[in-house]
Amino acid sequence: VYRQMPEPRHVVAIGTCALSGAPFRDCYSVCGGVDTLLPVDMYIPGCPPKPEAIIDGIAKLTME
Repeated sequence: VYRQMPEPRHVVAIGTCALSGAPFRDCYSVCGGVDTLLPVDMYIPGCPPKPEAIIDGIAKLTME
């Protein structure tokens, strides 16, 4: 699906689980963060991330 999307396409990793797989990173079925599968343009940490951080991250991404 990622390759089928038209340009510009952006991937945003939101939350600690998307960034590193935590707290499930040591489970047999977790291969790490989403960046192991897709190129990530913006990382927004937090568990859960604050709404202000999500809005700020997406605003910075669209300004590029």
